[in-house]
Amino acid sequence: MSTQVIEQPEVILNDGARMPKLGQGVFLVPPEDARQLVETGIRAGYSAVDSAAFYRNEKGVGEAIRASGERIFVTTKLWRDEQGGDKPRRAFERSFAELGLQSLDLYLIHWPAPSLDLYAETWKALVELHDEGRVRSIGVSNFTMDHLKRIIDATGVTPAVNQVELHPGFQQRKLVEFHEEHGIVTTSWSPLGRGALLDHPLFAELGAKHDKTPAQVIIRWHLDRGLTVIPKASSGARLRENLDVFDFRLDADDMERIAALDGTSRIGPDPDSM
Repeated sequence: MSTQVIEQPEVILNDGARMPKLGQGVFLVPPEDARQLVETGIRAGYSAVDSAAFYRNEKGVGEAIRASGERIFVTTKLWRDEQGGDKPRRAFERSFAELGLQSLDLYLIHWPAPSLDLYAETWKALVELHDEGRVRSIGVSNFTMDHLKRIIDATGVTPAVNQVELHPGFQQRKLVEFHEEHGIVTTSWSPLGRGALLDHPLFAELGAKHDKTPAQVIIRWHLDRGLTVIPKASSGARLRENLDVFDFRLDADDMERIAALDGTSRIGPDPDSM
């Protein structure tokens, strides 16, 4: 497989591991399309892929990575109905088998599911998997500050990453500040607001200013905030577009104008009720 080499910045996680700041998301990618799309992403230069058991495409992701021969940072996640008891370990073994890789870089609890009241117990299971060397890094997804405080207090172990919905219309400033104070890397999912922000006139204006597309401006905004980001794309052209963001930066005025777009426009589920 011929792979384009793109120098991508990395972030050092609180356990010392290194993770690319921009990865390929595969949410809602059909299982039968996953291998081809991930192979296309790897050829375009991606060095990180984000999957989940719930997406049902781990097998295709693993096939693409094995076929590429490249070193790809792989993340997958444990679904909410796999929390508690020995379920997390069994879920991990299934995902590991589906991916078919020699190692896993990052394993996350997908949602806290507080109504089940099992996420602290489940976090302890992930800590054990990490201590046993089964996974390089562990983290969470969609956890609020209260959820994070509880698992840190329960185990003394701070997640390396928290993946959360974050985009210019929902900037999560207080949560990001908490992450920074505790050495947790923020990863933005739905970074483009599921496409709803692409038609906003501000991003067209800033795109013209920097000779970039609105999507590239928004992805650059995430990176310039010190966040990591996993945009999804369903075509090779869009995958390449999303990756072509390392040759410019937004200036202070750009950042201030985007900051003014913040509101309460959460698109996805509320972690407290999901």
